[in-house]
Amino acid sequence: MNNDSEGDDVQEDAPQVDKPTHPPAENAVDKFREQIQASKEDMDDLEPEEELWNGGYSAKAMVGTWILLATSSVVLGVLPIFGGPIPFLWSLGIVGVIWLVGAVVYFLRRFGVHYELTSQRFIHQTGILTRNTDRIEVIDIDDVSFTQGPVQRIFGVGKITVTSSDRSHPILDMIGIAEVKDVAGLIDDVRRKERRRRSLHIEAI
Repeated sequence: MNNDSEGDDVQEDAPQVDKPTHPPAENAVDKFREQIQASKEDMDDLEPEEELWNGGYSAKAMVGTWILLATSSVVLGVLPIFGGPIPFLWSLGIVGVIWLVGAVVYFLRRFGVHYELTSQRFIHQTGILTRNTDRIEVIDIDDVSFTQGPVQRIFGVGKITVTSSDRSHPILDMIGIAEVKDVAGLIDDVRRKERRRRSLHIEAI
């Protein structure tokens, strides 16, 4: 009996050997994504980020609005003289209000929006007292287009529309951009250049 109990004690005190554990096999897709992400980081480290353009709403983009406001002011000022239905003081009040609205709109557009294009990212900032900054990788930009009105074509300004896979701003409208054709072309050139550079690097992996 004693011998059996001693044998049991020996078995209980014997160290237990852990079975070798193998890490779960990684998915091939996950491995590929990790390689792509690592290659992107290596490429960003090799090529420093360079600022290519920065700007915002141009004062020339409001020329058409100022012409419209001036024309409306003249009409409102002349109507009371020729016996129009609006009294002269009311006309002055309306003129003052529309010019005030125009000035506020210009102030918000001129100082409330700022853009910056680098060799790797497109930075979009909004706000006056509080700044909200959003960054779009240029490789994620899918399309760049611009539009111009009749007056805008005279002064070389217009609206640029940037379409991308960015979640916060999939479609970004940049209004009142000076030299709109050159700026839109620059954004598109940087986008295509970055995509070619990334694709060549991926193929070389």
